[in-house]
Amino acid sequence: MNLSLLILFPLVTAIILLFCNGLKQVRMVALAGAGLQLVLGIFLLIAYLQDRSMGNQLTMLFEYDFVWFKNLPIHYHIGVDGISIAMILLTSCIVFAGILISWTMEKLNKEFFFLLVLLSMGAYGFFISLDLFTLFFFLEIAVIPKFLLIGVWGSGKKEYSAMKLALMLMAGSALVFVGLLGVYYQTGSFDMMKIAQMNIPLDIQYFFFPFVFLGFGIFAALFPFHTWVPDGHASAPTAASMFLAGISMKLGGYGCLRVATFLMPAAAHYYSPIIIVLATIAIIYGAFATMMQTDLKYINAYSSVSHCGFVILAIGMLTQTSINGAVLQMVSHGLMTALFFAAIGMIYTRTHTRMVAQLGGLLKVMPFISTVFVIAGLCSLGLPGFSGFIAEMTVFMGSWQNPGGLYRLATILSCASIVVTAVYILRATGKTIMGPLDGAYTKLGDALWNEKLAAGLLITGIVLIGVAPFLINQLIGPGTAAMMEQIGKTINLK
Repeated sequence: MNLSLLILFPLVTAIILLFCNGLKQVRMVALAGAGLQLVLGIFLLIAYLQDRSMGNQLTMLFEYDFVWFKNLPIHYHIGVDGISIAMILLTSCIVFAGILISWTMEKLNKEFFFLLVLLSMGAYGFFISLDLFTLFFFLEIAVIPKFLLIGVWGSGKKEYSAMKLALMLMAGSALVFVGLLGVYYQTGSFDMMKIAQMNIPLDIQYFFFPFVFLGFGIFAALFPFHTWVPDGHASAPTAASMFLAGISMKLGGYGCLRVATFLMPAAAHYYSPIIIVLATIAIIYGAFATMMQTDLKYINAYSSVSHCGFVILAIGMLTQTSINGAVLQMVSHGLMTALFFAAIGMIYTRTHTRMVAQLGGLLKVMPFISTVFVIAGLCSLGLPGFSGFIAEMTVFMGSWQNPGGLYRLATILSCASIVVTAVYILRATGKTIMGPLDGAYTKLGDALWNEKLAAGLLITGIVLIGVAPFLINQLIGPGTAAMMEQIGKTINLK
């Protein structure tokens, strides 16, 4: 299986888009490119499972290593494990759904779809990179389009939001780069698999770990560096909001796990209490802040701060069950929040408002859209049968396995946030789709075919994980086991 196709397909699609004329041609090329990405992701999953069934238990499969810069040990080194494939499948689903949701985009449509496809290329490259420099390269590619998508096609305070998002994420990138250079100068290599086999001195780990973890944490809405999330999500167009919450924030969680924790496990243990405290604050603060919001996009944005806090909490707990939970939460939240933003976008397109107080009774005229809204909400509050329940319960169970008093307290407080989540989800749902219908909305139409297809794809993923979690657990299990084997080396270092 040639992993470079994951980068080549979006790149070729983006180039073809530049030569397209007319809305119909542009969106057909964009959809075809997104469809090829989704198909390639499925084939990658099948090939990976076949290799596993044949007894191949290597940490990484489908590796390819090419010397990129001879003067420096920078390689185009790529490979995947189950965790990477879960992120790739998540990305391909959201890319396909985002293209469909943006089907009627008319303003600079060629440029809009070009940036969406370019963003997906950066995400794929990031998830398959095994060289730290290459990984950073694709991280930056995944940052730049966000600024333009919000600044040009956004709404409200779009210039302010775009600038704030870009500056915050660039600051995170700078911290990551400093940390990666520190690791390179100590080890003489950018190769993650080689570095993982080295015993990096404890003082080096303790010094550079905060740079890497904090830098990626900014992408994952780590408290108190989360402030770009609400403004960025609220001002972004629907597809960009889906990408930001569903894919971009996962770059941060993946980086905290794959790079910071995997390469510097002793430092991960050392800083674990601080990580746990910050994650718990994010979970509680995000939940209560969401209760105060009156704009549907701000509700979903602040809830994302809370839900991504579960990812950071699970990583900080450093048990295999919690690491499993972190990956599950990234996938679940990506699908759920993309679905939520899609539903909000469908509502806004028809009513021209996102204010909860101005809505009501939409179930009478938009039964499909209202159903999608309810499903996204129920997944967010952790209803059994949906992916949110499986992910959060795995996080809680893994967190409770860590016996320290601080860790147990953090687990209890995080569990309590579920009640707050139920309050704001049920209240927003009740006021938006139930009750009396405003007379101005009586002639509104329901979802179109493209919107139904996009929502159906995301709902399928949510339900599949919810009712058959063993499928994704089998996929990510070997990868998390390798993570724990690396984390276990900490004992020997000490």
